[in-house]
Amino acid sequence: MGSGVVIYKERNIIARQKVNLEKRCSNNQAEQVAIHKALEEIDLLNRDDISALTAKIYTNSRISLDSLHNPKTIHSSWRRLGKM
Repeated sequence: MGSGVVIYKERNIIARQKVNLEKRCSNNQAEQVAIHKALEEIDLLNRDDISALTAKIYTNSRISLDSLHNPKTIHSSWRRLGKM
């Protein structure tokens, strides 16, 4: 089981990341780990840039989108599943 992240800037790939997950990880958890990793990577890429930043996350997971609106839904077990 795994997740993947690709980050584009002006049609150019600027970062890629593969995340190994435990076998018991659900599809929703894998999607949420990928979104979390993408946001971490974007933050790292923009550490020295103080201008406003807009990021677009493409997903078809309503559960993942809803969980972004409620940070209390991030459980420590998800962190272990993604070895965060």
